[in-house]
Amino acid sequence: MTRSNRSRKRDAEYEPLDVERLTGGFRRSEVRKGREWTVQPISTSNATKVYICPGCSLEIAPGVAHLAAWRNDGILGDAADVADRRHWHDACWKVS
Repeated sequence: MTRSNRSRKRDAEYEPLDVERLTGGFRRSEVRKGREWTVQPISTSNATKVYICPGCSLEIAPGVAHLAAWRNDGILGDAADVADRRHWHDACWKVS
């Protein structure tokens, strides 16, 4: 009799793969110039608008992977911080 490679764990709950999270990247926190920032990578498939990068003042075209960053420590609260987020080229964010 041949051996099956299938798992015999039938009680384990199936958790569907979150493809958007895998392709979009993982949100993370970074500290820059003494301030805490949330950084969210934006994949090429999720980049649907035109933005101006605050690092180089050049356009980020639709379909170009980039990142969005916003402060974590604003005095007006989380909603205001997210509303004030900016979209950066990856390279511009690294040198800022």
